[in-house]
Amino acid sequence: MIIHNFDPVLVDLVIFQIRWYSLAYILGITLGWIYGIKIIKLTAREKYYSDSVKKEHFDDLIIYLVFGIIIGGRLGYIFFYNFEYYIENFSEIFKIWQGGMSFHGGLLGVVISTILFSKKKKVNFFKFTDIICCVAPIGIFLGRIANFINSELLGKVSILPWSVVFPNGGNLSRHPSQIYEAILEGIILFLLINFFALRKKYLFKTGYISGLFLIYYSIARIICENFREPDVHLGYFFNYFSMGVILSAVIFLIGCFVIFFVRKNE
Repeated sequence: MIIHNFDPVLVDLVIFQIRWYSLAYILGITLGWIYGIKIIKLTAREKYYSDSVKKEHFDDLIIYLVFGIIIGGRLGYIFFYNFEYYIENFSEIFKIWQGGMSFHGGLLGVVISTILFSKKKKVNFFKFTDIICCVAPIGIFLGRIANFINSELLGKVSILPWSVVFPNGGNLSRHPSQIYEAILEGIILFLLINFFALRKKYLFKTGYISGLFLIYYSIARIICENFREPDVHLGYFFNYFSMGVILSAVIFLIGCFVIFFVRKNE
């Protein structure tokens, strides 16, 4: 059993704080940007992205993605998970450094911002999302680590040796579900997606990596939801499904549709 004693504030300057949660987003976007550029350079050798997606395109896209992630992630959390609370406490909406971001909302924000950008640059939408999906697990990994440090998204009660007693989880030891998600949705998803993305067999199938990402993420998330407490104010739908499972099931179906679309149009 492990006692959680991490401080969510990395640096406290009284009038200004640097929190692990904010740092995770900044670092995730920065590392994703750097790795995305490397992917563009690597795949340019195969003449896949070189004639459509330029480094300058991806540099400009990052600004769109930042707004998509933050606005979409926050609004997704508000509408999917805690609408009544934020309607009654409107000022809390803007305190994103305290946590409260939805992956599925952030995903929707990224999709919308990428659609707008791809239309502006007149480049195939999937050309961009294939790259984004290769780098996204980096940000997901760091975000889940930040969730763990913030002592949020608590796991179910457990007596396993690596279970954790969280400061806001009572005296009970719990699954470190945030770490499970960091491993499955971050590390393993990164390895799987990039394994396929850099293989010539899939390199020329625009959109294939985007579909695989949606499918694999959904599977990983549904697995992890079994170890995670549902939101208290939501509980389980139909006495079994958490909101995370329902949203992931929808994303899984969308991923299957994308793969079907790609194969049909080869």
